[in-house]
Amino acid sequence: MTQRFPFIIKFAFSLIAVTILVYWMMVLQDILVPFFVAIILSMALYPLSNLLEKIGLGRTLSITISLIFFLMIAVGVIWLASTQIASFSEMFPQLEKRFEHLFLQGQRWTENHFHVGRKTQNAKLRQYGTGILSSGGSVFTSALSTTGNMLGNLSLIPIYMFFLLYYRDFFKLFFYRVFKNTSKYAIDTVLTKIYEVVHSYLKGLVTVTIIVGSLNTLGLIALGIDYAIFFGFLAAALLIIPFVGILIGSILPIIMALITKDSPMYAVGVAGVFIFVQFLEGNFITPQVVGSKISINGLVAIIALLLGSALWGIAGMALSLPTVAILKVIFDSVPDLKPFGFLLGEPDHNRIMKEKKKKMLAFVPELVETITETTEDVKSLVKGRKKKSEKEDE
Repeated sequence: MTQRFPFIIKFAFSLIAVTILVYWMMVLQDILVPFFVAIILSMALYPLSNLLEKIGLGRTLSITISLIFFLMIAVGVIWLASTQIASFSEMFPQLEKRFEHLFLQGQRWTENHFHVGRKTQNAKLRQYGTGILSSGGSVFTSALSTTGNMLGNLSLIPIYMFFLLYYRDFFKLFFYRVFKNTSKYAIDTVLTKIYEVVHSYLKGLVTVTIIVGSLNTLGLIALGIDYAIFFGFLAAALLIIPFVGILIGSILPIIMALITKDSPMYAVGVAGVFIFVQFLEGNFITPQVVGSKISINGLVAIIALLLGSALWGIAGMALSLPTVAILKVIFDSVPDLKPFGFLLGEPDHNRIMKEKKKKMLAFVPELVETITETTEDVKSLVKGRKKKSEKEDE
């Protein structure tokens, strides 16, 4: 006889298991983040690798060619970004002069409105500067160490991708053995859905980045902002961080407008461009391009973003949406977890309203028929009583 534990016991064990899982995910961040990124990118490269295998190339050669193609694209993007940054650095002397002019204006404004002399302001700035410099050595050392570790971990991603693609059939057999009570067809269906979700997310993300980057660039060119292409596509690339990415990307062009333009209205115009593009991206572009493959409601997306940030920082924010989408596929496929999959999804208000309308339309004839039948019964009952009373009178 199977022993059933009370709900509070099951809930306590679940919390303990989740706590242990989150703890080890934080401890093993340097290993798990590149591995998860490699899983998602390997799904993106699978169609190319599979196509090369079908035309007669071996699996090893197909995967190698796919990885070389991927690395060429990555190096090309990095080269374009570096050239833009190098040309942008040529403006540093001009930006420095402009910043000094704005700084002097700010000091005059502070002196006139708050009656704080320039000597006092400079003394406070020197005090804060000394504190920053005293801790700058440790911060610089920590930054170098973190950068070195990050670059070392990123170099493992192509290796992870190679083995994930090479052993993909082996991993499938592993799932067959783990879930031996589940049919192979059901497991294949879940794995296919996960692949389709991740692939659609990545393809849609690239498409949305190109569209949003073009719109940002056109708006910045119209305002006459320097390096419009760089700033426009930088903000679009940050869309990988949901909701806040494009807002972070708008800070640099706003600062550029404040420094290089005479009127602060240019900065307001830049902010207006990015807000308008963000509105288009969230309400029209992404829903049309990505479609219903990533049907995660907004509240869950925000919570996942915050949890990902708390767990793995920027990498966690970038991985939050595809992770939740994969969890939704798994939840929808397990009967006991379907309510949680429903909770993660986007409610279809139009479908709900149509179902309510359909039920209402079906209910009205039934109601009319019921009223008619009740009326007929009442009439027959009244007629029967009348006949009975007439007989009694006779």
